[in-house]
Amino acid sequence: MNDVNTRFAQAVQDVKELPERPGDLTLLRLYALYKQATVGDAADDRPGPLDRVGRYKHDAWATLKGLAPETARQEYVDLVELLKGDTPS
Repeated sequence: MNDVNTRFAQAVQDVKELPERPGDLTLLRLYALYKQATVGDAADDRPGPLDRVGRYKHDAWATLKGLAPETARQEYVDLVELLKGDTPS
């Protein structure tokens, strides 16, 4: 497992133990980066208008279309480190 994968796995655990709950936009960014890192590009099937949260999540993820999974993992790690108060490496 390369370094970014190891750090990503640790960041996934660390995000569950953040001292403060991130704001909604930050949570959407974390979600989108996680999905891009683990699944790849979002499907074109957008949730219906009654599923507001699902639409927000899908739209946030869809903005990352084409972003390489390794880049998404690194951005996720950097964001979690920032939220923890650590300096991204």
